[in-house]
Amino acid sequence: MADYSVKLLAKKPVTHNVNAYTVEKPAGFTYTPGQATDFSIQKDPWTTEKRPFTFTSLPSADTLEFTIKSYTDHDGVTNALTKVQPGDHFEISDAWGAIEYKGEGVFLAGGAGITPFLAIFRDLYSKGEVGANQLFFSNRTTADIILKEELEKMLGDHFFNLISGENAEGYYHGRIDKAFLQKHITHFDQPFYVCGPDAFTESILKALEELGAKAETLVFEK
Repeated sequence: MADYSVKLLAKKPVTHNVNAYTVEKPAGFTYTPGQATDFSIQKDPWTTEKRPFTFTSLPSADTLEFTIKSYTDHDGVTNALTKVQPGDHFEISDAWGAIEYKGEGVFLAGGAGITPFLAIFRDLYSKGEVGANQLFFSNRTTADIILKEELEKMLGDHFFNLISGENAEGYYHGRIDKAFLQKHITHFDQPFYVCGPDAFTESILKALEELGAKAETLVFEK
């Protein structure tokens, strides 16, 4: 796979710990909504520290965008990203990934796991094809919800928020688990898109299979 050096054009806050990074797009670079890249900061000591990040821009855009949550409790790549400035360079690889749109279904996201779905929904919305897709988005607090207004605009009343760490009025309290899925989803023979921390993805895939979802309808990063 080829690697490309790209310049950071803009960085803007999305939530208290998430930023959107707009970077140059190499000539002829392509990806499908939901795909990711191997990404590193071209600054010592980070040049060899590659991390997978998802494109959140539309494939037709002139630039690339990443929407990245920073974990500032340890000195890793995402913390280093809070300090980058326009003009700094990143290295990215060709696009890869197993998450792609396979038709109307249910999207289940935990925290920063929303990013591949952002790209998919933005793409569908730009074409007027959001249809009956549903999104269940799990976060610890309401302040953690990434791009809530935009998701509401794109999905309308097919967008459901679950908050596990506080009792917030107007939100489901708790996590996405088997009982929640059983209560809120009527049929399990549609595509299910799952992305979030490993433990989140594993528990949801297991619950979906127990509820009758077929392995071939489950879309997740393997």
